[in-house]
Amino acid sequence: MLHAKNGALTLDAAVMDYIRFGSGSRTLIMLPGLGDGLRTVKGTALPMAAMYRCFAKEFTVYAFSRREPSACGCTTRDMARDLKAAMELLGIERADIFGVSMGGMIAQHFAADYPEAVNKLILAVTCHESNPLMRESIEEWISLAQSGDHAAFMESNLRRIYSQGYYRKNKWMIPIIGALTRPKSYDRFFALAQACLTHNAAARLPLIRARTLVIGGEQDHALGGEPSRKIAEAIPGASLKMYAQWGHGVYEEAPDFHDTLLEFLSP
Repeated sequence: MLHAKNGALTLDAAVMDYIRFGSGSRTLIMLPGLGDGLRTVKGTALPMAAMYRCFAKEFTVYAFSRREPSACGCTTRDMARDLKAAMELLGIERADIFGVSMGGMIAQHFAADYPEAVNKLILAVTCHESNPLMRESIEEWISLAQSGDHAAFMESNLRRIYSQGYYRKNKWMIPIIGALTRPKSYDRFFALAQACLTHNAAARLPLIRARTLVIGGEQDHALGGEPSRKIAEAIPGASLKMYAQWGHGVYEEAPDFHDTLLEFLSP
């Protein structure tokens, strides 16, 4: 019923994994965060369709990974160009765009560069430029990855991304998660992490014309809540929803998150 499909596109000499599900007449594109540097969306069509099944009737939903291999020095704007190329290959002319964290960074450039391709725009727990907290978080993750201590790497992710309650409840799983999620190489993660650290769309936000919803978490220990407020102020006519009790993982923890998206995306 969810019409779930795993796919891959060829961009130049690289591969771009994507998934598709749903059968609606409207198109929704989801852009994941920095976790895409550890694992692409390859093979996740069914679990993603189940997680976001409330969108499947009204939308045909796509989620796109970054290209593989991701070259060192690639930027979030380069990744926005890749997204446009992927849409052209699939015959998608216009879509609603939902970017989370790093995905939101890419979505900022995409909306500024290709206004004709964007219907509505959702930017969740993201930032318009590097800030001290984001640098601290990403540099910590890079250092732990370089040390090869994947359990410590995952512990840092869990601690910075989720609420304290979620962290306390689930930290016992860190050794198990670490063993199951350790990548063969961190090279892709390093390339995407550097793209986050060099991201700067501050001057481009006023160019965005799509109706925009910005979502942030006051307890965001990965990049902070203040960037969401600044993004909403800079994009003409943007709406802002701040979650007081949630942090960077608001898209998984807030019980009304999907309802918030659907309400905004409704015609």
